[in-house]
Amino acid sequence: MSSPVAVATPLIHWIEHDQPHSARWRAESGTPPPKRVVLADDRTTADAAWRLACEGTAMLWRGDFQNARQLLQAMARRIDRKERKAATTPTEAFNLHRQAQSQRARTLAMLLLPFNADHSLPLRRAPDIQLACTEAYGAANEPYVASLRELLGLIGAHEWRKTGVEIAALEARIHPHYGVFAPVRGEYVGLVAATPLPGRTLAFDIGTGTGVLAAVLARRGVAQVIATDQDTRALRCANENLTRLGYAGQVSVVEANLFPDGRAPLIVCNPPWLPARPSSPLEYAVYDPDSAMLRGFLSGLAAHLTPAGEGWLILSDLAEHLGLRPRAQLLAWIEAAGLKVLGRNDVRPTHPRAADASDPLHAARAAEVTSLWRLAAQ
Repeated sequence: MSSPVAVATPLIHWIEHDQPHSARWRAESGTPPPKRVVLADDRTTADAAWRLACEGTAMLWRGDFQNARQLLQAMARRIDRKERKAATTPTEAFNLHRQAQSQRARTLAMLLLPFNADHSLPLRRAPDIQLACTEAYGAANEPYVASLRELLGLIGAHEWRKTGVEIAALEARIHPHYGVFAPVRGEYVGLVAATPLPGRTLAFDIGTGTGVLAAVLARRGVAQVIATDQDTRALRCANENLTRLGYAGQVSVVEANLFPDGRAPLIVCNPPWLPARPSSPLEYAVYDPDSAMLRGFLSGLAAHLTPAGEGWLILSDLAEHLGLRPRAQLLAWIEAAGLKVLGRNDVRPTHPRAADASDPLHAARAAEVTSLWRLAAQ
């Protein structure tokens, strides 16, 4: 068996003081380093920065950090003022929205920052971002370059991790890590907390993420919960949350692609709700290409349930309202997997976007229902 080939971290190159320079490039989205890089500082105007970014030219910042933030905000305002094409169908609205999001992200990612080998910033009025960067990137051992937009995401994730998300069903907080989906939509957690349990001996939580549903099951008295995920950040996050909440003795967090070994009387899964391709690794919690995780869960469920066991599929119907996956398709997958529907508990979302009429997907969000499907082997 051959040894794995190491993948080199890409370099970013630029000219400074008439001399060529380079540094390691960091981008959690997986995007390659920009090919054209110029220097920018406090004298760079928003119009000039906007024009360069739209042309695909990145700007390595050499000025005041707070001025860089203001410049990024000014660039974002120029993007948001652009008139968007009107959609004629919900699917077209979704596709146009995704295209606009992608273009916005690419444009704003053109403002770059230099980082020291210890994750600090060699810029005036720079905040202390070392802990936020270490949480997301791990330890650093050499200088690198990343976008200001990415750094602001790291800082936001650090604040989420520090403050946590209040979960009513737990009467406690869950602390999401960078890159792990935060359970900010409490309605799906409430469904798991309220649906009658088929048994309290054992449960599987498939794709546990922060560990929130595993914690809810443990709090409800399930003696043993096996929580699975294949993302290393999620595994660490779930372990930390469950330990903090005092459920480490009840819940085992294991690395697995969907199901662990064995069978259980209850198997819970909350897969990504939209069958679309993620534009970055961080979007895999929202977008499930070709409904792969959903179909994988359904096709393997019967083989992992004990007799009279139940599989709980927590799924929004937003994809149906967007024309991305019809209800008939979901029902056909359930039947083809040798499953039957025992019942369904529904709840309407209460998050702010559901009532935001300015959202380009407002019509679909206003009609959305989140359901817990109770499934059993035929």
